[in-house]
Amino acid sequence: MLKWRNNIVKQYFKGLLGAAIVIGVLYSCASIGRPDGGAYDETPPRFIGSTPQAGGLNITRTRIVLEFDEYIKLEKPNEKVVISPPQVMQPEIKTNGKRIAINLLDTLKLDVTYTVDFSDAIVDNNEGNPLGDFTFTFSTGDRIDTMCVAGVLLEASNLEPVKGMLVGLHSNLEDSAFTKLPLERVSRTDARGRFNIRGIAPGTYRVFALMDADQNYAFTQKSEAIAFYDSLIIPRFEERIRQDTTWKDSLTVDTIIERSYTHYLPDDLMLRSFKETNYSQYLIRGERLTAQKISLYFAEKADTLPTLKGLNFDEQDAFVIEKSRGNDTIHYWVRDSLLYQQDTLKLSLEYLYTDTLKQLVPRTDTLKLSVRKARGGANREREDEKKKKKGKEDEPEPTQFLKVAPQIPSSMDVYGYISMVFDEPMMEYEPDSIHLQMKVDTLWQDVPFDFEQDSLEFRKFNLYANWEPSAEYSFRADSATFYGLYGLHTDKMEQKFKVRSLDDYGEIYFNLSGQDSIAFVELLDPQDKVIRTVPVVDGKADFHFLAPGKYSARLINDTNGNGVWDTGNYEEGLQPEMVYYYPQIVDLKALWQLEQDWNVTSRPLDKQKLDEMKKQKPDEDKKKREQNRNAERNRNQNRSQNNQNYNQNMGLR
Repeated sequence: MLKWRNNIVKQYFKGLLGAAIVIGVLYSCASIGRPDGGAYDETPPRFIGSTPQAGGLNITRTRIVLEFDEYIKLEKPNEKVVISPPQVMQPEIKTNGKRIAINLLDTLKLDVTYTVDFSDAIVDNNEGNPLGDFTFTFSTGDRIDTMCVAGVLLEASNLEPVKGMLVGLHSNLEDSAFTKLPLERVSRTDARGRFNIRGIAPGTYRVFALMDADQNYAFTQKSEAIAFYDSLIIPRFEERIRQDTTWKDSLTVDTIIERSYTHYLPDDLMLRSFKETNYSQYLIRGERLTAQKISLYFAEKADTLPTLKGLNFDEQDAFVIEKSRGNDTIHYWVRDSLLYQQDTLKLSLEYLYTDTLKQLVPRTDTLKLSVRKARGGANREREDEKKKKKGKEDEPEPTQFLKVAPQIPSSMDVYGYISMVFDEPMMEYEPDSIHLQMKVDTLWQDVPFDFEQDSLEFRKFNLYANWEPSAEYSFRADSATFYGLYGLHTDKMEQKFKVRSLDDYGEIYFNLSGQDSIAFVELLDPQDKVIRTVPVVDGKADFHFLAPGKYSARLINDTNGNGVWDTGNYEEGLQPEMVYYYPQIVDLKALWQLEQDWNVTSRPLDKQKLDEMKKQKPDEDKKKREQNRNAERNRNQNRSQNNQNYNQNMGLR
């Protein structure tokens, strides 16, 4: 009986196993491949309604609810969403499913058009498709103001598009309005520096841009970047005609229909942002890192040196002074060993200081400067004592030389020179101990040269010569050629080098027009780095002895003739100096002489600098999303094809 029941159970389980195998085979044959979810959704969310109604009049409620046809989310609302008039108290903006709720915490102004500019912050929840250029408008009065002004904001020094900067209007035309009152209507620039200010009432306005650090919509901090438009603007509109085309197919035009539309002006405002020079003079710090040198660091440049008086020493003829070009960094090298062996030097320092009224006034500081001991100094002293105890004190110490860093390239440019930077002030040298020779056939011949102190760096000296292209040279300085302030001399130096051939170079000549009478041109590499600078002479800027490569150029109208680009000043109504870019990349080859005609005003400023040279790339996020989508499509298609091939092969077996 028991054996019979066991047979029944075994047959039952064998039947279940067979059924499972049949079902698995049928499923594998029917399953062609893994579903990829269908076509990707590339449609942005659609606005379907709101409370209050879009374009509503006489609105008094401060809570706004917007509804869309699908689930949405907000990207960077604090950066992208801009409300006009500006809100002193930041509004609350939240998303919930298919809705956006906005709570305005400021009291609504009477008879004013309100705009909530979302830019491209609204995207669908799944694919991130942006609802671009979406603005919600309502009015607390009985009309909607519809005027718009638009333009571009660029960084004045390099024509980079400025992203995320406020651009706004003032109907108060006084100069002080920008520094005391909040902007009345605002927009924010996109990745290309473009802005569009909406909901403007008829009238006359001034235009400003502001990187609003303190979020008060006014220029109250000198550290804030700003821009201002020189002329007053009057928003207006005109009726224009555009042609809409319908197609029978991808190649055949069906109908061309002319449609009228309203175009708002001005739409081409050009603003150039800058930071003012915030001159505030004060002593940053004084230090004595080594016994022989006192260093002073100031916040700004100065026309004169400070007055230094010793309190525990006589300062007369006590120092060799090394200073920067603007006197903002000063090193005092102590001459007398008895003086620099003192642990602490006490001194008074008199200099011009910027007070709270931004006026330069005399100020005197008292400094006590001690030598900072390096970490491990005590340990090293103990080690020296141990060595002496072991009988090593009788060993002769190695000769200590004056340290120098020679800068001699192995492949010298025909316009190059030899430089030497000393660790301490170099006080004298032996001219006859410096040798420069050129190899002629198999013999070395002396050649003339000039040796002089660098005009900017106190401890740097340069050797100049008329190099013969393709020639081989030898530089040699005998031992004890150069003597430093503290009695040390240099060791011998010797190095050979070769001058590059003229066949290694090319030349670029710019024929200029449209620039000011005083200007200079900077030759740039494709990364916007300055390679060389030349002044404009008789409408020309010539660059000789250039290595093969890719170049562009930037011209600066040097209004004050100081040889550098200068920023603007709002209080003085001074715009930053004009900058122009050559709108091409020049690919220079060896032995080429390229002559380029360049009218600096022939293109609008925002069309001059090439996108490949800009650090602020337009629509970078959108491009990345497209790349990710395409990659995901390819992965799904490959996965589906692999599954299909596998299942077909299984079906054949």
